[in-house]
Amino acid sequence: MAVYTHLGAEELSELISQYDVGALVSAKGIAEGVSNSNWLIDTTGPDGHGARYILTMYERRIELSDLPYFLGLLDHLSARNCPVPRTIHDREGSAYRMEQGKAVALIEFLPGVSPTQPSAAQAGAVGEVLARMHLASRDFGRSRANTMSFADNLALLERCGEDRLGHIDPDLPAMLAPARAAAALDLDQLPQTNIHADLFPDNVLMLGESVTGLIDFYFACTGSMALDLATTHAAWCFDDQNRYRRDLGMALIAGYESVRPLENAEKAMLPQIAKGAALRFVASRAEDWLDTPDDALVTRKNPMQFVARWRVYDDLGENLFDRT
Repeated sequence: MAVYTHLGAEELSELISQYDVGALVSAKGIAEGVSNSNWLIDTTGPDGHGARYILTMYERRIELSDLPYFLGLLDHLSARNCPVPRTIHDREGSAYRMEQGKAVALIEFLPGVSPTQPSAAQAGAVGEVLARMHLASRDFGRSRANTMSFADNLALLERCGEDRLGHIDPDLPAMLAPARAAAALDLDQLPQTNIHADLFPDNVLMLGESVTGLIDFYFACTGSMALDLATTHAAWCFDDQNRYRRDLGMALIAGYESVRPLENAEKAMLPQIAKGAALRFVASRAEDWLDTPDDALVTRKNPMQFVARWRVYDDLGENLFDRT
């Protein structure tokens, strides 16, 4: 999340008046993430007792034609008792509106805090909810191609170019070779569903060891369940020095398999998929590092963090996921 476009008080008040949520009380920009502008919105509430929402303006990497998929998936999962925020539709029944030529959506605010140093119990709870979400999304009536596939990641790194990657870090251009290897993997043979594809700790809200919200579904797509699990593993199971936390890794997978056991083909490919998942964030962070405006209210994220995690996956190989 971030704020790229600035909306004045009058503009925000007029926008909120198009929803049955009461009058605008306050709006605060959220200075996190890299793709969209976001505000924390407080209103008098539809019943006069106060209410809170998230207002999102879609800035980058999101096509208008994808919004019915993203927002519809939120409503689909929320209706199936997954901890996912529902979309607030305006008085005309639309899930999004246009403001300054950009799409905006009002989303339910869910309680909870994103863990900064997750425990094994929290990782296990996230694995369980991820599996529940996978099963619940199988009958969602829409589909969307993965625009951050391993082949897309390779293309992104190649567009950045070796010289520009080297300006970020001299070791970064060396990731092009493993990105080519990841692009050759065939994940279509594995069980598919609609996946989150970006489940970092800051996209999970928790109260204690309970998951209260999965948020920020704007990379969601139709794809391999094992890819979503591996992506979550790469995002959750390392400390702030990029050292592997085996207790978190085992708890995450155990929690997932308590709801949906992995198939043998998924287990066999998981080490290679995890390496590809790490490279996905190497690629996206490299692009963001090079393309984020200097005056944006956002902090760049270093792609070398996930180069370090890729190296862990490469060193440990199949032993990484050995639970014996």
